[in-house]
Amino acid sequence: MKSLRNVILAMGTVALSGCTVFDTYSEVDALNEAKAVGSPFTQALTAEYQTFANRELKDMFDYPDALHFARKGLAAASGESVMPEPVNDWNLSEGHIKELGAARGRLVVAFDLGGREIAPATAAKAQVNYDCWIEQQEENWQTHDILSCKKAFEDAMNELEGLVHQTPQAVSADEPPPMIPEEAMYLVFFNWDAYDVSSSAQSVLEAVAKEVAKNPPSQVNIQGHADTSGPSDYNQRLAFKRGSAVRDSLVKLGVPENLINIESRGEDELLVPTPDNVREPANRRANISFR
Repeated sequence: MKSLRNVILAMGTVALSGCTVFDTYSEVDALNEAKAVGSPFTQALTAEYQTFANRELKDMFDYPDALHFARKGLAAASGESVMPEPVNDWNLSEGHIKELGAARGRLVVAFDLGGREIAPATAAKAQVNYDCWIEQQEENWQTHDILSCKKAFEDAMNELEGLVHQTPQAVSADEPPPMIPEEAMYLVFFNWDAYDVSSSAQSVLEAVAKEVAKNPPSQVNIQGHADTSGPSDYNQRLAFKRGSAVRDSLVKLGVPENLINIESRGEDELLVPTPDNVREPANRRANISFR
């Protein structure tokens, strides 16, 4: 992606040769002057992109990315809920594609569960630090900056997921309210063509096990899902393996095996509707609910 933006930048510089370099990046100045409208989320997103675009321009001297993220900030300032960066738009290794794809899936699901409305500032921070992480990962040479963006994303994401999983009742710091089974829903995500439980998924399962121990339900339902890449019969089996991996992890954490029921939904019930043969991280998941 960066190489394409550099070509566009070079063409723009030739066309505007009578201007200074910074004149060609007036979007950053426009974002600095913008009066954000729209929801609390889009206003918070504007401020986050403003900080990010200025850092890319003035500290990193990364003019193409400063321009790109300033444009996202201007769209947010107009009230548009711009999405986190698509993984396939960036030049990444296969391992980084899997890691960032799973991270983006977590973010999209938190948004779908109301994260932008429940905690707009935290949601905005998670999105822009995800964009920062993917931008730094493509450059892949400033390890400190990669890890800094990644950690900021993880911190914001963990906070956001905790908030969207809370029930509407007021939560006491000392004693959480009893679980309402029909309202409880947890999701864990998987890398492409994989069913091993990641460290971030493990933290979700630990929260599930603690909740079951405090407020035992009559049943724990696990639904395994897959995206649409690959044959549907293969994905049916893969989804069952994902559900089984979640069950095994929960049993190790003390959840009685006789309470657990597994279903495989394969490519059915996509969280993010896609055509056939699309790798969508948010669809590679297991849903955990209670009865």
